[in-house]
Amino acid sequence: MWALRSLLLLRSAAGRTMSQGPARRQRPPKDPLRHLRTREKRGPSWEPGGPNTVYLQVVAAGGRDAGAALYVFSEYNRYLFNCGEGVQRLMQEHKLKVSRLDNIFLTRMHWSNVGGLCGMILTLKETGLPKCVLSGPPQLEKYLEAIKIFSGPLKGIDLAVRPHSAPEYKDETMTVVQIPIHSEQRCDEQQPPRSPERLSPEPSSDSGSENPQHLPDGVSQRRGGRDPSLVVAFVCKLHLKKGNFLVLKAKELGLPVGTAAIAPIIAAVKDGKSVTYEGREILPEEICTPPDPGLAFVVVECPDEGFIAPLCENAAFERYQGKADTPVALVAHMAPERVLADGRYQQWMERFGPDTQHLVLNENCTSVHNLRSHKIQTQLNLIHPDIFPRLARLHRQEERAAFTVPTVRGECLLKYQLRPRREWQRDALITCNPDEFIAEALEIPNFQESVQKYRKTAQDGPAPAEKKSQYPEIIFLGTGSAIPMKIRNVSSTLVNISSDKSLLLDCGEGTFGQLCRHYGDEVDRVLGTLAAVFVSHLHADHHTGLLNILLQRERALGSLGKPLRPLLVVAPTQLRPWLQQYHNQCQRVLQHVCLIPAKCLQKGAAASTPDVERWIRLLLGACELEEFQTCLVRHCKHAFGCALVHTSGWKLVYSGDTMPCEALVRMGKDATLLIHEATLEDGLEEEAMDKTHSTTSQAIGVGMRMNARFIMLNHFSQRYAKIPLFSPDFNEKVGIAFDHMKVCFGDFPTVPQLTAPLKALFAGDIEEMEERREKRELRLVRAALLSREQAGGPADSEPQQKRARAEGPQSPQSKKVRAQ
Repeated sequence: MWALRSLLLLRSAAGRTMSQGPARRQRPPKDPLRHLRTREKRGPSWEPGGPNTVYLQVVAAGGRDAGAALYVFSEYNRYLFNCGEGVQRLMQEHKLKVSRLDNIFLTRMHWSNVGGLCGMILTLKETGLPKCVLSGPPQLEKYLEAIKIFSGPLKGIDLAVRPHSAPEYKDETMTVVQIPIHSEQRCDEQQPPRSPERLSPEPSSDSGSENPQHLPDGVSQRRGGRDPSLVVAFVCKLHLKKGNFLVLKAKELGLPVGTAAIAPIIAAVKDGKSVTYEGREILPEEICTPPDPGLAFVVVECPDEGFIAPLCENAAFERYQGKADTPVALVAHMAPERVLADGRYQQWMERFGPDTQHLVLNENCTSVHNLRSHKIQTQLNLIHPDIFPRLARLHRQEERAAFTVPTVRGECLLKYQLRPRREWQRDALITCNPDEFIAEALEIPNFQESVQKYRKTAQDGPAPAEKKSQYPEIIFLGTGSAIPMKIRNVSSTLVNISSDKSLLLDCGEGTFGQLCRHYGDEVDRVLGTLAAVFVSHLHADHHTGLLNILLQRERALGSLGKPLRPLLVVAPTQLRPWLQQYHNQCQRVLQHVCLIPAKCLQKGAAASTPDVERWIRLLLGACELEEFQTCLVRHCKHAFGCALVHTSGWKLVYSGDTMPCEALVRMGKDATLLIHEATLEDGLEEEAMDKTHSTTSQAIGVGMRMNARFIMLNHFSQRYAKIPLFSPDFNEKVGIAFDHMKVCFGDFPTVPQLTAPLKALFAGDIEEMEERREKRELRLVRAALLSREQAGGPADSEPQQKRARAEGPQSPQSKKVRAQ
């Protein structure tokens, strides 16, 4: 009865909505691939005439947290040079269209250049892009094979690799030549001796002797050509753009403008030929603007001194230096300061001539990239400065090189325009002004009042029953799902067990960048405390940040003067083939890790090998744990949750991705803290089941059945960019996680009190989400009514109306009886 009443109420609401006037005609849906259809119409015989507008734009300026990446725009094509972790997130935030990318160029097979490529490929596949070409080192083919280990077969998108040995590439915008550069310091590829703290459950070898049962079908066991001594430079030459026909000038000269006879005249003068009309010779410059020559730009990476001599002595660059036929407008340098300061490198830069501009992208470029993260964190900081600390920045820099050529340091969104006019454009540069963010928040209705009311309640409330302890300290680094977005990054949570011991729960793409933004110059110290990482399952948003953590941890330990010990990684065994394949074909990483199969930590399970048994003991000791237990959860195959029991008695449970799971409830019984995914809002239970996730109330229900002392919800769908919709089941034991939120157990009474200020801060977003929910419910009601009418048919409606009139109006009592 309640359901029917709701149905009728919603139907009447729909009637009221329709009676208020005609509905606004909806715009047709955007076609993200219309540029491809336009290209198909032009046909294969279309000759490139040169684009009108071309510019390069800095996506990532080379900082340690963001890497170096360039976006190149023309009205015909979009290109990306390098795709490190976080590049997709930056492109989404700054509205650089990912769906238009049909060419990605990689200068080197190193995680700093390819760390975001797997996520980018998955996103391109989802947009429906039919083909994307990757150009650069030949190991890219093996990289694509490796990511299929966890992504699946990547059907629906044609991924082609154009190695540096391939001939030049030409499209509607430009011609691209790849120039391989080999370091003088050829790396020794021999396997290092096996150390006592061995790195992976099975022996690994560069010679391909790994145990075949650990490699999936289709993954080659043959040794690939891992070659860290190779970088690839790109010389990109724009097609000549023909001049514009001057219509008014042509009319003055009496040419047949507006008739069919003008077409051959236009074609001839645009090709630079004179024409004769009515006995008079007309020169092309009289009725046509000069052609725009095909300028070139160069993208080059020189990672260390070993590449300087091979680069400077490479004859392929000579045709673009000095008085070259093809002038180089810009050279983008991805190189550290010690390389830029080298006299040989500076002489090479000078050889391009005084008219060439130079763009430097390296760790000395400290531009703010993730502006929306800084903005929202500054505003949240007004609510509670300890739980929502301000973001930090990296300040350590090498001494800057001095240049004798025109040089500009990279900044996020800095543009260099090649056409129609050569110039630097700074109008899109990011300005991070915390005072503006604060002023904007204080103007939001009821926000200040809500914060003041919360603070007064906190002051007047009872004193905490127990002394607040700083540890364990939980820092949410990524609280979104699926893909990195401008406000919420993908899954990662740092647990600081003590001042010198920490572990990560999941490690999605960009986790290291989040650590940099949270800790600033302290990031190396934090990486030095990292003892373990738990990977819940092999979806890309949960583990593709791991390799960067491994590599940056090695750097951090070196800078701290600490010995490099392998990181303990608890993960599904299926992670190992991915690490093995990347290690064999792309870059050495296995020396950094000891892999503990998550299944070996299930209740009643035994360690698979003596090594794993020893690593489990190391794990418990390093993290001061009595128990580290896992259980299978209801998501994909080989998905795990975990429970950590500390020697002092606290218990932390992490769900990973899952539908409501009784195994998790049993394992987490009486948890101090449950961190549970809440991907979708209430009312979307069917969608949650299809996607094997939980709704808000389902997650809270798991915590209640578990008798958890407190529940933190995270892993929100990116449709809830700033804040999820609140469920009626929210209570004093439930909190919402935000990126960079920091909580300890003593904050449990405080977190629920922040709900009112959060609702005030995000009132506009909540209202929009509620409107969307209402529209969705109305659509469901209309669909249900339509299906009922179609099922009953018009003949069935008349008897129903007669029966209703015969029965007459019902009394409240009779309605109650019928409802029972």
